[in-house]
Amino acid sequence: MTSRSTARLTALLAASAALTLSTALPAAAHSGHGEQASAADGHSYQVDLDQLNDSGAHGTAMLTLDGHELNVKITATGLVPGQPHAQHLHGSTDGHDFHCPDASADKNHDGIITTAEGLPMYGDINISLTTKGDTSKKSGLDVARMPVADKDGKLSYERTLTVSQAVADHIKDLHVVQHGIDPNGNKKYDFGKGKSELDPKLPQEATAPASCGMLAGAAVGSMPVGGVETGGGSAQGVENGVLLAGGAAAVLGAGALGLAMRRDRSAHGAPRS
Repeated sequence: MTSRSTARLTALLAASAALTLSTALPAAAHSGHGEQASAADGHSYQVDLDQLNDSGAHGTAMLTLDGHELNVKITATGLVPGQPHAQHLHGSTDGHDFHCPDASADKNHDGIITTAEGLPMYGDINISLTTKGDTSKKSGLDVARMPVADKDGKLSYERTLTVSQAVADHIKDLHVVQHGIDPNGNKKYDFGKGKSELDPKLPQEATAPASCGMLAGAAVGSMPVGGVETGGGSAQGVENGVLLAGGAAAVLGAGALGLAMRRDRSAHGAPRS
């Protein structure tokens, strides 16, 4: 009798342990490495690009994330015909609350939200949406590798990038910004709105933001940890623009599009060429 009772007790304990383990496993899948694994599932996000600076630009971006592979498709109209348009994913992977700027970003009330004025709201460059090569913020204004609008001001872009785990985990906190405006409607970048604060040799029109769009669901992305970021992002963004403004000057001047850029593969991984 004693041996039979012991056997029954052992069986009951084993069944209880198995039930406890099966209940605990799903919870474990949502913590630690489980969160990283969830980012590996394919997810698509639509971005509606709305005009900034009365540019008339608008469009749609589709971002599809599969693990560390991010496919970006952008179609836009109303851009400056025949001109390069720098475009980026802006924002934070640290939970800071960045968003597309509103009219209050125009601090000097001249009717133009400049790149420097917009940065405190939309954040520093996280990924440069170049057509080839480096995609780090160092290539933020390397217009030699940025898409060019056609004669009707239409732009079509697609590229698959390899992104960091931080970007994969916080993709919903990022947003798309395109640059390059034409306030006087002469279909080119000129000095009608003065000089760029990034480089006085460049017109403001060449670097001012033209459109911006937040990912669907971005408002319920990571919990903000510090509200709207107004610190280091602005200074770093302006510095990036100064480093790369020479490329824009080449396009606007002699038309030489070669700009020697050192690839930075440490921040986001090597992109596909």
